Amino acid sequence: METQQSKNYWTTRIRPKTGWFDIDLVDLWRYKDLIWLLVKRDFKLIYKQTILGPAWIVIQPLLTTLVFTVVFGNLAGLPTDGMPRFLFYMGGNIAWQFFANCLNRTSRTFITNRQLFEKVYFPRLSMPIATVCSQLINFFVQFALYIGFVVVYALRPNPVVHLNWRLILLTPLMLLQLGMLGLGFGIIISSVTKKYRDLALLVSFGVHLWMYATPVTYPSSMIAQKAPELLGVYMLNPMTPLIEMFRSAYLGTECLYMNYYWLSLLMTVLIFGVGVVMFSHAEKTIMDTV
Repeated sequence: METQQSKNYWTTRIRPKTGWFDIDLVDLWRYKDLIWLLVKRDFKLIYKQTILGPAWIVIQPLLTTLVFTVVFGNLAGLPTDGMPRFLFYMGGNIAWQFFANCLNRTSRTFITNRQLFEKVYFPRLSMPIATVCSQLINFFVQFALYIGFVVVYALRPNPVVHLNWRLILLTPLMLLQLGMLGLGFGIIISSVTKKYRDLALLVSFGVHLWMYATPVTYPSSMIAQKAPELLGVYMLNPMTPLIEMFRSAYLGTECLYMNYYWLSLLMTVLIFGVGVVMFSHAEKTIMDTV
């Protein structure tokens, strides 16, 4: 029988977590300093022992944009809705890379952090959240570079770039959605591949193919013109309205499919919720299966 003295002595009760949804948000907030340390660790590991170091944050999108401009713009002659090709491809590229990097890196959460998970307790969701935050830092650097190019084009005598301030105000929401979508897909894949590792080999390849089903190298208007019967299916891709809105905000292209954005937002919340539930369930047996 529990005495009054024992009630006063014990300050913490440790109980097993057996449910599907056992994410303690208060506990996660308590470990915010750990998340920040993990962010700095991830940032250092990415550019450790590289000659140019963090300069790759800027070099990568520039090189990719130049390749897209030459291959898809000049050689393939794909339309850009009247926008400067360099800005068109760079805008889609930096938004897509933020999402893709979040997905790819969080999908390996259990496999790459197994040794740390065996040694000490901390909220496991801290790991993928820290990964998204570190990728967000990279995005802000690339975004600042992108804004610089947008300003240069906008200040020309006959500018073809016009800022859409109403959509610009939605930029934080778009970034939040990109992070949630990448995190949601990533932790779903991480929960599955902790046991079936061969599926992890398909992630990078699948994400690369996904990019070509998203208006990164071409506008959605091209699909509407060449295959209008597939436009509804094409818009089920939650990344499609996001990329279009991001371009419309900073280049002034007409956002033809704004109604599909709410479907994209709904799908993002659903995918994120499913991911959190699956991750919560998977972390309980992680040491038995990884």
